[in-house]
Amino acid sequence: MRSLVGLIAVVVAASVYLYYLSLYLPAAPRRRPPPPAEGRHEETEESEPPSRLKFPSDLEELRELAELLQFYKTEHTGYVLLLFCSAYLYKQSFAIPGSTLLNILAGAIFGPYQGLLLASVLTTVGSTMCYLLSKAFGKRYIISLFPDKVSMLQRKVEENQDSLFFFLLFLRFFPMTPNWFLNMCAPIVNIPITFFFGSVFIGLLPYNFICVQTGVMLSELTSLDDLFSRDRLLQLLAIACVALLPGALIRRLSQKRLKADVQSQNGSVADKKVQ
Repeated sequence: MRSLVGLIAVVVAASVYLYYLSLYLPAAPRRRPPPPAEGRHEETEESEPPSRLKFPSDLEELRELAELLQFYKTEHTGYVLLLFCSAYLYKQSFAIPGSTLLNILAGAIFGPYQGLLLASVLTTVGSTMCYLLSKAFGKRYIISLFPDKVSMLQRKVEENQDSLFFFLLFLRFFPMTPNWFLNMCAPIVNIPITFFFGSVFIGLLPYNFICVQTGVMLSELTSLDDLFSRDRLLQLLAIACVALLPGALIRRLSQKRLKADVQSQNGSVADKKVQ
């Protein structure tokens, strides 16, 4: 009971903080007015009223939010960065779906390089916070809710103790279970936090790379026709190749080092035939 009360207190405190952070927007930057026509007096600069901030649920809301935050970023970079980091860590820490849209938003607001660095760091830190919350408050509830999945993951971790970090990378590239579930189960199945931290940062780089690059392209598009231009298609092909290379390497090496379900099943069948 104490662990449940502690978890609720953490969720409530984080929710209140994020709510008030999004509520008290700074003054909107001023846009430059168009040049005045002859015979007309120059109008004073006017600021646009702030829009209500909320988590995007589709691409249209994502585009609107990206435009708003890009507008604020011109004069309030620190606030936009704090707001984005807080929202991202909130989602990751409490295993809330939607990191894909936030990764795309990172590319649209901060660009390809800063966006990728930011998304990778926040993914790793947020997943680690989820790990710590699960270790402190959630062990009993996760085991009772997902007994079969937890026992399966525990068995696979024990079978791959000699190459545990490599196995964790494999799970990130080719997930047997969703990332949010792996984040919560990792402390329960005795995965060291150092291995967990490194595997999240490295293993989710291709995923973060694709999302951030998608956000960069969306921010540059003026119409859907631009998406199917030759330059855009070549860019998409290059992104896909770069993102697939680490996964292909992991898959190739895993055939020799990891104990997969198929291999163990083949081994048991062979043993029965020998008997």
